[in-house]
Amino acid sequence: MNDLVSLFSLPFMQRALFAAIFTGLAVPAVGTYLVQRRMALMGDGLGHVAVTGVAIGLVTGFAPTWTAVIAAVLGAIAIEVIRERGHTNGDVALALLFYGGLAGGIFVAGVGGESTAKLQQYLFGSLLSVSAEDVLFTLAFAVVLTFLCLGLAPQLFAVSQDQEFARVAGLPVRTYNLLVAVLAAVSVTVAMRTVGLLLVSALMVVPVATAQQLARSFRATLMLAMGLGLAASFGGLVLAAAASYRADVAPGASIVLLSLLLFVLTWPVGALLRRRQRLRVPFADEAPSAEETAHLRPEDHPHQHGEGCGHRGVEHGNHVDYLHDGHRHAPHGAHYDEH
Repeated sequence: MNDLVSLFSLPFMQRALFAAIFTGLAVPAVGTYLVQRRMALMGDGLGHVAVTGVAIGLVTGFAPTWTAVIAAVLGAIAIEVIRERGHTNGDVALALLFYGGLAGGIFVAGVGGESTAKLQQYLFGSLLSVSAEDVLFTLAFAVVLTFLCLGLAPQLFAVSQDQEFARVAGLPVRTYNLLVAVLAAVSVTVAMRTVGLLLVSALMVVPVATAQQLARSFRATLMLAMGLGLAASFGGLVLAAAASYRADVAPGASIVLLSLLLFVLTWPVGALLRRRQRLRVPFADEAPSAEETAHLRPEDHPHQHGEGCGHRGVEHGNHVDYLHDGHRHAPHGAHYDEH
């Protein structure tokens, strides 16, 4: 423990910690809207496009981070235009980004005489080598991403959930669609030094999937996903630091694996919560079967339900159903209906 504390007193570990915290908060916030739009793999496609931007930066001498931002934003706008105009569906457009972006990056690096080894710190992340400028870049864009995702939550949710409703409500749907795409592009470049361009989509999606196991509203999902992303980023960095005394563990990989572990641990809890939620949902409008409408006469059901009877009550219209023996007993005159 003392060795671990001493390790985090070093400047490069402090920079890595700040970068991980900012990334863990901002990236899942954007991922929440992508998951809502059923475009969970968009982060992967934009990550591959950003590879081309990184290669251009390495070859030309410009900062790879900024060239990656430009390439990712252009790719995000392109995929949104393709999807909106209906020339091809979103999956095909993402596939084009997947293959073209990665191949373009390798090609540009080769033409410029750069070895692909320099791309690896962007492909797989290099959290422990981030500079002070990288931290400031991450902080600035993380603040902007978080502010927009929280401040425009009602509008972005409406557009992501039901675009026809958003149009009827008078929202500029095209503008908000482009905004979500640009936010996704920027979040990819924010996270590329933390988890790498090939794993960035995991940090965008897995905390959101985990939050959906526990939360029952969009805003709760958004906030919980940000908290889980923060916990995974911080915990993954600590885990990598603790393992560094015996093995060379990449922080990006440990962050993603910890995110997946959190999902696995919360899945049973989510299944239980969903089951309890179904028990509270009013009955379907379809006509019940004869078995479902069977009456239990007092002599067949001696137990009298009521407050303090030990069975949980569920409000159902103007009365209360009681959960008993795996089904509901609804008071009906002098007897109970069994559902």
